[in-house]
Amino acid sequence: MKRVHLVVLWHMHQPQYRDPESGRYVLPWTRLHALKDYWGMVDVLREFPNFHATFNVVPSLGMQLEEYASCSFKEPWFSLAFKNTDELTREDKAEIIARAFQVNHERLMSRWPRFVELFEWSRPAGGAQALVSFTPRDWRDLQLLSQLAWMEESWFEKDDLVSRLATKGKDYTEQEKSGLRKKQLEFLGLVLPAYGNAAQSGQIELSTTPFYHPILPLICDSDIARVANPGTPLPRRAYRRPEDAREQLRLAREYHERVFGSKPAGLWPSEGSVSDQALTIAAEEGFQWFGTDEGVLGRTLNVGFFRDGNGIPANADRLYKPWQVQVAPNGITGLFRDHHLSDLVGFVYSRMDAKAAAADLHARMRHLGETVQTNQPLTICLFLDGENAWEYYPGNGRAFLREFYGRIQDDQDFRALTATEAIAAAGGIPATAGIFPASWINANFDVWIGHAEDVAAWELLWDAREAYARAFEARKQGRADAPTETALLEARESLLAAEGSDWCWWFGPEHSTANDAEFDALYRKHLTAIYLSLGQVAPEELAKPIKRRPEHALQLAPTSLLNVTVDGRDTSYFEWLGAGLYSPERRGGSMHGRVFYLHELRYGFEKDRFCVRIDSFPEALAELEDPEFRITIGGAEELTIVVNLQRSHVQGFAVEKDLVCLLNPKLVAEAAFERVLEVAIHRDQFNLKGQSKLRLGVALWHGGLPVDVLPAEGFLDVHLGEDHFAWPPE
Repeated sequence: MKRVHLVVLWHMHQPQYRDPESGRYVLPWTRLHALKDYWGMVDVLREFPNFHATFNVVPSLGMQLEEYASCSFKEPWFSLAFKNTDELTREDKAEIIARAFQVNHERLMSRWPRFVELFEWSRPAGGAQALVSFTPRDWRDLQLLSQLAWMEESWFEKDDLVSRLATKGKDYTEQEKSGLRKKQLEFLGLVLPAYGNAAQSGQIELSTTPFYHPILPLICDSDIARVANPGTPLPRRAYRRPEDAREQLRLAREYHERVFGSKPAGLWPSEGSVSDQALTIAAEEGFQWFGTDEGVLGRTLNVGFFRDGNGIPANADRLYKPWQVQVAPNGITGLFRDHHLSDLVGFVYSRMDAKAAAADLHARMRHLGETVQTNQPLTICLFLDGENAWEYYPGNGRAFLREFYGRIQDDQDFRALTATEAIAAAGGIPATAGIFPASWINANFDVWIGHAEDVAAWELLWDAREAYARAFEARKQGRADAPTETALLEARESLLAAEGSDWCWWFGPEHSTANDAEFDALYRKHLTAIYLSLGQVAPEELAKPIKRRPEHALQLAPTSLLNVTVDGRDTSYFEWLGAGLYSPERRGGSMHGRVFYLHELRYGFEKDRFCVRIDSFPEALAELEDPEFRITIGGAEELTIVVNLQRSHVQGFAVEKDLVCLLNPKLVAEAAFERVLEVAIHRDQFNLKGQSKLRLGVALWHGGLPVDVLPAEGFLDVHLGEDHFAWPPE
């Protein structure tokens, strides 16, 4: 077996939630993840001293953590959660109902039956009933439990107060609420020192990201998006500010050195986004290595990393090694994440037993070491968010991490190294003349510039940047109407914050959250602050929301070809791994008086079949007698598969092409229902001539009427081509 050098990078990031006008934190996620994730993620590693890892701390996150640690922060939700219950106003109570239940219900809320009880009581009339029916005891318990749910896992065992409150579970007092408040403030001060101490010990390496997490290639030149996707819509005026990209990098290095005592060697470019121009600037600023996704390497080398049935990627010998990108005088070394393995940690292992999940991951990497032919050690990179996955795991993922860390530490064929250590131990490093401009998501930039809402945001940013440039030039020329130096600095800070990637992450159809309106407003506030600092009137457009209000849904594009057994069951954990996903936020069978039957939709391609899976809400669906699923796939022709259920089994199905029913549907399609509906239809039924995408929609009919649809807006776009793990267009 080849020696495996494992590089684990945990990316720690939250956007800048601080309102530039009021100084208040509009959303609480930095504080809550600091309590639940940031300290614990580095602390648990101390139990495994021979397991080295890399932690990427985004400066805009670190800056917020510093303010929270100082206890001088202003965060309305923190104040409200610990406010004396007898002093709560009706507006306070409405805000508590809106905020308190924004927590993972299955893993976090369910720990306390009282928390679940309060949630169920809060649901009638959209929370309005709770405003008058909740007692002071109810409000006090809800306040405390909404904060206790976000505490670090080990504190439930080791800290006397947190353990006692968790065990008690209800009937809390104002004194106990005050004690938890004090404990949170104490714990917030532990986070950044824990990272500094771990780095000094040599067990972890700390890397950084451009200060406000911008997509550097788009800041350098927004037109670069057309290289990865020639159909990407672009703003009418290109955003070209490489000097801003340089400043975001320079500020990040300065911040890192001030807080942690040394300059970072490595860079996780925001969202793994790279281009020759961005990496040239990074190398010139002193960065020695960067990380991104295997998709970017594949497009750079013009090769694919498609997995076989055992999970071995094609061209594995080219994936599992560092690459020197020859930009700038000395170049910069790239490390490329194994997308498949990283996604298993992020999205799949949370549904498995911790020991079984860790054993599976370990075995997969051992199989790579035994199978891949190369003369050097394999450098396998697992890069993923360090905070977002764990709320989906039992016990916040700590059992899984301990099992995984222990297995790797005890395996003599593995070395868990920091990024810098892995590069030094890799042996000969091959070189490439440049890098394909792309991000870690689908090897393009569509999430941040691929939709009309994204384009609108870039247009507003362009206008604000020009206003700043004119003011800067006026100051440089010494004009009487020029703003002061202080005003320019304030405007510059808001401009750099507005260049961050997080705003456009939430614009467009790909992502949505209960806090869409806050993100939208905060972005426009940063832009408004630029004009106000410069003594100018902000454009009227900044008063209008950018984000439209479709159904909130998680949307993921396919990441691999499928191999589906059409039996209506979860044949294995991995059967639908890599499928496209549309999962709206419906939280059960009903919401605001409406009954929902359809939960989520998965889809993807095999070599010769297109496959669809529909998950329903079982209790709601069981109330319908003999429902009918209609799956419509639009291309050059419209294809509809109609599946009739009877007593929760497929009674029969039909296939229609342009409203003409085929005589022998079982010759061209399969359908099965047991726990889920699975459908597969043969490739020869599709006319792909002149098509670059298909349209997919699902409707549930009962009694001659449609009772539910996915997606609510009509159809999903399913893009064709190998880059989308789909059939090529004809």
